[in-house]
Amino acid sequence: MNKVKKIAIVGYGNIGKYALQAIEAAPDMEVAGIVRRPTSLNQPVPKELANIPIVGSIKELEKVDAAILAVPTRSVSEYAKEILSLGINTIDSFDIHGQIVSLRQELNEVAQQHNAVAIISAGWDPGTDSMIRGILEFMAPQGLTYTNFGPGMSMGHTVAVKSKAGVKDALSITIPIGTGLHRRMVYVELEEGADFEEVKQSILEDPYFAHDESHVFEVASVKPLIDMGHGVVIERKATSGQTPNQLIKYEMRINNPALTGQVMVAAARASFKQKPGAYTMIEVPIIDYIYGDREELIKHLV
Repeated sequence: MNKVKKIAIVGYGNIGKYALQAIEAAPDMEVAGIVRRPTSLNQPVPKELANIPIVGSIKELEKVDAAILAVPTRSVSEYAKEILSLGINTIDSFDIHGQIVSLRQELNEVAQQHNAVAIISAGWDPGTDSMIRGILEFMAPQGLTYTNFGPGMSMGHTVAVKSKAGVKDALSITIPIGTGLHRRMVYVELEEGADFEEVKQSILEDPYFAHDESHVFEVASVKPLIDMGHGVVIERKATSGQTPNQLIKYEMRINNPALTGQVMVAAARASFKQKPGAYTMIEVPIIDYIYGDREELIKHLV
């Protein structure tokens, strides 16, 4: 029987909290500890962490097999390189699509050097949606696929806005227009003295928003607007062989951070079955993400 794997969670925001729940529900894993920013270590300990080690560096934990990087996308490279160099597997939810290939190449070198595995962009998009798009494409190779997100809160876009100077709190809502096009509705709560027009321009020029129709609004408080619900509709109209008009549709409505945390934990499980290197989710066999005996899984799923 495989030994229970020790999983650290780096960062304890929305995704980190749900990743903890997913680990606690997994029979083949247990929490090694929570790694938090030094500024967070002096804050009151959430009751669900009462019996879990909380540290400022992953090096302070006794034994770690893999680390869930529940950190902002733009911090993933730094954290992943540091942790992979310790021989610890990493799983992240990096979500800047145009930079995924370069991140994979970057982390692949470090992972191979230190006999570790990185699974990158492990969430639902990128992540499981890319797996769905791959399946649709080999089912009907010639045609077009449209991925339509929302309506719902985009965590990556929201974190990007929160990082802007002058922003006290923020929320970015994604509205699907159709055919893969989206409208970004951004709500900002400003620090005292911040100039709204400067903040707005900084947001609109950010790569997260520059390629979509984006609107920025100032609000007195963001909290009443927050809803973790999100969703996606993936549609493909294509040809199988020489037969056109194959219409295939995939749809889900979910709690965004809960699903992301669960997928990352499944990817942690899959990481132990791969050779050293960096992988996107579509490169890993689906069965590797699922807990259970391989033969029983095949009998159950096929």
